[in-house]
Amino acid sequence: MRIIQVAAAAAFAVSLSSAGMAQTPNAEICAALAKTEIPAGSIGLPTTGASILTAAMVAANEPNNPNGDYCKVTGAIRPVDPKAPNILFQVNLPAKWNGKAVHMGGGGFNGTVVTGQGAVSMGLAGVPPLSQGYATFGSDSGHQDPTGGPSFAANDEALLNYGALHLKKTLDVATDIIARHYGKRPARMYFAGASTGGREGLTVAQRWPEYYDGVVATAPAFNFTGVRMNGLRIGRAFYAPGGALNLNKQKLVHARVLDTCDPLDGVRDGIVSAVQACDAKAESNLAALRCPGGKDTADNCLSDAQINTVRTIRSDMKLPYQLADGVTVHQGYNVLAGADFYSSLGLGTSATLAVPADRVLNGYLPQTGDGWAKYFLARDEKFDGMTLDPAKPGAYQARIVELSGQVGSTNPNLDHFRVRGSKLILMHGLSDNVISPNTTVNYYKQLVARYGQARADGFVRFYTAPGFAHGAGTFNLSWDALGALDAWVDGGKAPETLVGTDTNAATRGRTRPLCRYPAWPKYVGGDNKLSGSFACVTG
Repeated sequence: MRIIQVAAAAAFAVSLSSAGMAQTPNAEICAALAKTEIPAGSIGLPTTGASILTAAMVAANEPNNPNGDYCKVTGAIRPVDPKAPNILFQVNLPAKWNGKAVHMGGGGFNGTVVTGQGAVSMGLAGVPPLSQGYATFGSDSGHQDPTGGPSFAANDEALLNYGALHLKKTLDVATDIIARHYGKRPARMYFAGASTGGREGLTVAQRWPEYYDGVVATAPAFNFTGVRMNGLRIGRAFYAPGGALNLNKQKLVHARVLDTCDPLDGVRDGIVSAVQACDAKAESNLAALRCPGGKDTADNCLSDAQINTVRTIRSDMKLPYQLADGVTVHQGYNVLAGADFYSSLGLGTSATLAVPADRVLNGYLPQTGDGWAKYFLARDEKFDGMTLDPAKPGAYQARIVELSGQVGSTNPNLDHFRVRGSKLILMHGLSDNVISPNTTVNYYKQLVARYGQARADGFVRFYTAPGFAHGAGTFNLSWDALGALDAWVDGGKAPETLVGTDTNAATRGRTRPLCRYPAWPKYVGGDNKLSGSFACVTG
């Protein structure tokens, strides 16, 4: 393998520039990247270097390519521990480069490469940043598992890579490749991601703020340890004697909430927008759903044990000890204010816990909680996560606290990010049944408390979307997150009310205001399929 000299690439780029072709790198330059070695000294965290494995042009006319001509680069960052997996990555270098780059976040437990060829997760549907001229890149977070399982966490280096370190390692390698190819570094570096990718976005803002000009963090799973333990807490209630709700009962809860809360925003459209007012009706709705005597008699009511399960989902998990950054609470879900817990990411279809826990049978939260307990916490695949009481973890408490610092981004200290002029856009769907939107509400409130409203407004915007769940929902949101960020960073135009578009087949194309928290969209008259018929209000 050979090392390409950056100077040679730069000289070639300059010669293209003089000919008016600075943004049209060709196949020869692209192919020259192949088999390149990037030394460990070029990567800011410990590795044993990186290799570019493939580099080839993708033509604009290739099938299913919306991105124009670009150079596709794949490679591997090698670990220090020979037993740890590589970090696999992909970098895409558009022929018509706008001089900027987007680091794209992953999802779940990762395990597959974020190619950077598609749209931003939970962002503007069908519009990849690569097609807009951005250089894009992502990785598999440091392990390979197409099933997205958690078993990688048995290895220390793989766990730390997943938690945070893959981000800086991938950034350094991608920046090196971009500089080799174009002869200069990106003028702007952005990060965009959702869920795990949202956690990753907050991670880079907190840990490596000097490298990023802006971050979009949607539905961020930033309290990673909290959400996994809360999944166990919910599972313990659901699988307790009589606590399980079958699908009919799960749908019953959601139907009751819609019946009482859908009109609170001024129009019946299947969306609960007045979430705070709806949540105030929680206990009266539960009382109306209670079976006579609290016994499970039919599918048209809930027993007391089942009501306890719903209350557990809604309520905050409070810990008598501190996680990283002093966190003692994981906020509850809007199960009685519009969130649907009967879908594939909800509570599952089985009244018993499968071994191992299964996504369809047991739902996302209990399943991922159990996987976390097995591989992150106990490092024993036979460990039963449902035996762990998060409030009384016994000998596991120290390990839980340690993990919360290794995988998580709960620190509200964004001083360096703010001072350098970087911008943060947060967004969360209020019907999210995977990552509670109330965790992001709490994080935003911490930022306001730390900086004051005026200073916070200078570098962070927080939006909420009624009816939007975790990449689905009654209102399946598409919004131009990256466009809003770039206009703020590069154009100085701070985003105010934005517009979201529904991508569901039955309601495709209807729009709603995407309001800045704490405002929400209230119907004021006109065609309820148009955002202009709604106003962002508070209270």
